[in-house]
Amino acid sequence: MPQRTAGKEVTALLEEWGVKHIYGMPGDSINELIEELRHESSRIQFIQTRHEEVAALSAAADAKLTGKLGVCLSIAGPGAVHLLNGLYDAKADGAPVLAIAGQVASTEVGRDAFQEIKLERMFDDVAVFNQQVQTAEALPDLLNQAIKAAYTHKGVAVLTVSDDLFSQKIKRKPIYTSPLYVEGEVLPKKDQLLKAAQLINNAKKPVILAGKGLRKAKEELLSFAEKAAAPIVITLPAKGVVPDRHPYFLGNLGQIGTKPAYEAMEECDLLIMLGTSFPYRDYLPEDTPAIQLDIKPDQIGKRYPVEVGIVSESKNGLHELTSYIEYKEQRGFLEACTEHMMKWREEMDKEKSVATSPLKPQQVIARLEEAVEDDAILSVDVGNVTVWMARHFEMKKQDFIISSWLATMGCGLPGAISAKLNEPNRQAIAVCGDGGFTMVMQDFVTAVKYKLPIVVVILNNNNLGMIEYEQQVKGNINYGIELEDIDFAKFAEACGGQGISVSSHEELAPAFDQALQADKPVIIDVAVTNEPPLPGKITYTQAAGFSKYLLKKFFEKGEMDIPPLKKSLKRFF
Repeated sequence: MPQRTAGKEVTALLEEWGVKHIYGMPGDSINELIEELRHESSRIQFIQTRHEEVAALSAAADAKLTGKLGVCLSIAGPGAVHLLNGLYDAKADGAPVLAIAGQVASTEVGRDAFQEIKLERMFDDVAVFNQQVQTAEALPDLLNQAIKAAYTHKGVAVLTVSDDLFSQKIKRKPIYTSPLYVEGEVLPKKDQLLKAAQLINNAKKPVILAGKGLRKAKEELLSFAEKAAAPIVITLPAKGVVPDRHPYFLGNLGQIGTKPAYEAMEECDLLIMLGTSFPYRDYLPEDTPAIQLDIKPDQIGKRYPVEVGIVSESKNGLHELTSYIEYKEQRGFLEACTEHMMKWREEMDKEKSVATSPLKPQQVIARLEEAVEDDAILSVDVGNVTVWMARHFEMKKQDFIISSWLATMGCGLPGAISAKLNEPNRQAIAVCGDGGFTMVMQDFVTAVKYKLPIVVVILNNNNLGMIEYEQQVKGNINYGIELEDIDFAKFAEACGGQGISVSSHEELAPAFDQALQADKPVIIDVAVTNEPPLPGKITYTQAAGFSKYLLKKFFEKGEMDIPPLKKSLKRFF
């Protein structure tokens, strides 16, 4: 067999691992690998982004959407630094991602060469696997190890490779490892199930808090809730695990959540956490007994004390737990929660159905919900837009991608690019605020370049709305939050896409229809009012902080009237 270059071995192995595309930018310390990707023999599509952050965020979105490895690459120095934000997003949300970072020539490493930085040290915190490759012969084995580690630990693997190594012939055959990852089932122990079943059978007001770990156990979750007579509250990354109109569903918890979810948590006598390690302790009960099911033992009791821990894969574990519990005849608590949620929805529906001028974000979300297909992929940015989508978009069978734990602004556009590449026959919609979109807007032209007919909906209030609210509840005067107006529709046209400006309720539905039928990327620039992202239930601390803000504003500026808040506050207490 003729000798092959290390770069050729890398592309061949990545193909064996099922990698379809790699995001990044070429450059002098990664160009030998780019040359291998250029060859017709490579079946991997290289997606040139305009910024490496978008490359890493897109790779993370690949992993979140498909469960398969996302891959990105960069040059040494500045390119590798730019990858970090997207890689930390992948780490935080448990997404398997491989980053291949170029490095200066192997003969120059350690000699303070142009663009040389200590990449191993830089990537140390973000990566579950982090190695600088020393020889061409070692590269295939290290690549396999890196990918196995990314899958096993659901995290980021980094290989730092001097570019000259990619062009060197590999003299040794065969490589010592194989491109194979086998995922075993983790089944619950009987004693764990018995203890949990006893607590559930004795509970009068159990509440389920479901996380993203339930994405592969949707039917099992509903069967368990039915038998246990337990309403379901979800975390943000679990949006879509339960259809929003399911009678047992109470919505999200926390700042983005609903009043029924908050009050169910306050009243429950047993908390059942499934596939989540919910971080916001203030929104959980004070000292209620708890059960937690998670595939990772180190997550059990990590952020909330539990009586019983069940270590298991969610689908089998929940199926087994359901078989151990009794059908609960007393369903008064569940019925009360259901009724409360129906009344909440009625209030939300009123907000979504009215036609105001200027438009409210809720009304935009309602028309979007009507326009998209049931299997659309929604990539949601971070900020006020997160609240409006989590609370008002009623999921059916759609997929929902977001930067959950890192909550990095700018994730919406890369997620939509990823969605269209992975699922070309499904609608891919990015829902962004003007603040989040402008962090990565240069890569709208990436969607144009690769003929990806995505739709970007921008809720444009010329303001950093979430930060405005955060400043107010801390009792501070707003500062540094106003944004200069940008005509995003004209920007879309300048990039070679299509732009639509919307400023009235009557323009919304036609705009969505037009955009979703387009054969090119579209931006819908929607002018919206600066609506405060109030939580489902306002806490005493938040109310006290806001009162402090009002007093400061009165004494410093002589202003007191806050019309949007006056009209919105009542139902949240």
